[in-house]
Amino acid sequence: MFSNQKMKKFTKSYLVEILEKCDAIVVGIGAGMSTSAGFSYFGERFEKYFLDFKNKYGINDMYSGGFYPFETLEEYWAWWSRQIFYNRYDVEIGEPYKNLFKLLKDKNYFIITTNVDHKIQRAGFDKNRLYYMQGDYGLWQCSKPCHNKTYDNEKAVREMIAKQENMKIPSELIPYCPKCGKPMTMNLRIDNRFVEDEGWHKAHENYLSFLNECKDKNVVFFELGVGNNTPAIIKFSFWNMTKEWENVRYICLNLNESYVPSDIVEKSICINEDIGKVLKELVGDL
Repeated sequence: MFSNQKMKKFTKSYLVEILEKCDAIVVGIGAGMSTSAGFSYFGERFEKYFLDFKNKYGINDMYSGGFYPFETLEEYWAWWSRQIFYNRYDVEIGEPYKNLFKLLKDKNYFIITTNVDHKIQRAGFDKNRLYYMQGDYGLWQCSKPCHNKTYDNEKAVREMIAKQENMKIPSELIPYCPKCGKPMTMNLRIDNRFVEDEGWHKAHENYLSFLNECKDKNVVFFELGVGNNTPAIIKFSFWNMTKEWENVRYICLNLNESYVPSDIVEKSICINEDIGKVLKELVGDL
């Protein structure tokens, strides 16, 4: 049984008060946060950067395009270099991320996210308080993989963008593993070949340590834009901890997708509004 009921006494100032008085805030961020910031993977924004791919291959959004079986690596990397560039490098941070930073910068927080666009760290958050569970557009790995290391890709991606023609990059720009010679691929959790490198494991350890340190304190689980694509990573774990821990508030902010199980409804606040709008109002109440 689920409920999307708001608390009867809910106001923006009440929410600010909860965040101000708690001992720790565990933040979970999903794709809805970037969507609220204007970084949609479909529609007008998709066609602005991928209309040629849409016309030739019938691809209708950036997400599904990442799984398209391109016949050549030249086409594959023409697609992915654009996907990376326009979501990771040649893009603004977005107002919701800036306002979230203003809201949390002086508080005891930790952020776990399934987003891979790096906007959280670019907004100013301490990288030692971030856990990018699903990878990062800015990293490549061996496709095999033959070793657990990732590689920064910004310089190579910018060159692919500059030199691609007719939805293909020059063959000499195709990246290969420096260890085994296999083609490189994205460091994204698509299958069991995802490389969890040293940085990933350090972030994971930091997250678990933060949870362990605050489980007996006054804690807020603050969930933003987490949908039903990979709910087990953030949403379900937040629900379980809200149920099991004593001094907890669970706040779910997501346009038209804010709901909770009935057994934690008394500990929860569901806000079915635009994330960017609400964060702007919360910052204004500080």
